Amino acid sequence: MKLKLTVIAVVMAALPAVALAQSTGTASTPRIDQRQENQQKRIDRGVQSGQLTEKEAARLQKGQQRVQKMEDKAISDGKMTVKERARIEHAQDRQSKKIFREKHDKQVAKK
Repeated sequence: MKLKLTVIAVVMAALPAVALAQSTGTASTPRIDQRQENQQKRIDRGVQSGQLTEKEAARLQKGQQRVQKMEDKAISDGKMTVKERARIEHAQDRQSKKIFREKHDKQVAKK
């Protein structure tokens, strides 16, 4: 079980690097990228500490990927509008709240 959690943590730690590599080069979104990275670290730390179960971490990871897809789509034409940026930041706000709730609920990962 511990090996399984370690493997999940390593995979999840590698995903932000892939996502950042995809999003750089077209339009600059350092604030959004930094926030994505910070939220990913929060998920990783939750897995490592046992605050997040495998299922919770997978669900949160899906949410992170959804936000990344929104960003990729927004910058696909080379620029990000104010409306697109607001939509992405709102999605990040929701994701941040989900991370907090999942990390602070009564569920803990089995060791």
